[in-house]
Amino acid sequence: MRIALFQMTSGLDPAANMRALVDAVAQAKAGGAQMLFTPEMSGCLDGNRHRSESVIATEEADEVLAAMRAAARTHGIWIHLGSLALRDTESDKRRNRGFLIDDQGEIRARYDKIHLFDVDLPTGESWRESNTYVAGEHAAIAQTPWGKLGLSICYDLRFPDLFRALSNAGADIISVPAAFTVPTGEAHWHVLLRARAIESSAFVIATGQVGEHEDGRHTYGHSLVIDPWGTILLDGGDKAGLYFADLPLERLADVRARIPVLRHRKAIGDVVLS
Repeated sequence: MRIALFQMTSGLDPAANMRALVDAVAQAKAGGAQMLFTPEMSGCLDGNRHRSESVIATEEADEVLAAMRAAARTHGIWIHLGSLALRDTESDKRRNRGFLIDDQGEIRARYDKIHLFDVDLPTGESWRESNTYVAGEHAAIAQTPWGKLGLSICYDLRFPDLFRALSNAGADIISVPAAFTVPTGEAHWHVLLRARAIESSAFVIATGQVGEHEDGRHTYGHSLVIDPWGTILLDGGDKAGLYFADLPLERLADVRARIPVLRHRKAIGDVVLS
C-alpha cells in the first residue's frame, strides 16, 4: 500500500487551505498513492474562537469537506481528512471531526475527537479545547481495501485505552492526525507513537501540522509512519510538504505471530489494595 502524508501549515483562511489540500490530492495520486492523510484542523487552524466564528460551518455546509470529496472522486483516491472544525448542531460549540473518504467521494467513517486538550504548559502556553469543542463519545474504525483503519486525533495519542479498543476491533492501521505543540512534540511525539504501534500490533500513520501559524502557535511536524514492530518508516521532519511511504502490509501477520499480544490480552478486574 502506497500512501501520502500532507504535512501542512494551515492558516486562518479555509479557502487557501482548501486549495492546498486539493492540490495535494492531485500530487498524491500522481505519485502513486492510494490514500492521502492530512493533519488535524486541515481546513482552518485558529485559536481565536471569535475571529474564526464566521468561517465555521456545519458538516453539510463545509466547503473544504465538499472539495475533498470531489477531489477524491476526480482522482480516484482515498482520503483521511484528519479533522475539521465544524459547527455543532445541538450546542453553541464545535466538533473536531475527522473523515474517511473513499475513492468515489463517499464518507466511509466519521470520528469526533474524544480527549480534549485542556492543559497549562511550562512554557506558559494554555489550552482549553473544552471551552470551544464538544468531546466525541465513540471510537471509530472502518474497512478499507487494505485492512481496517482506526481513527484518532492528536491528544487521543496519550490514552492507550482508545488504541486498545481499536486494536481489539481489528485495526490494522491507526491514523493520528495532529497539531502537536513543539515542547510536547519534542518530549513525547516519537516515543508515544512508537508505543501505540507496538502495543496495537498495527501501522500508525501520524500526519502533523508544522511550523509557525497565522494565529501565533508553533506546531511540531515530524509526520510519522511506523510499522507494527515500532520501526519508523517515514519522518517528515520540520518542513511542510507531501511525503510518500510504502506500507509492507505483510508485516502485520509477521509481527503478530512473533509477539502475539493481541491474543494474550486479558480483561483486568479491580486492583486489590494490600
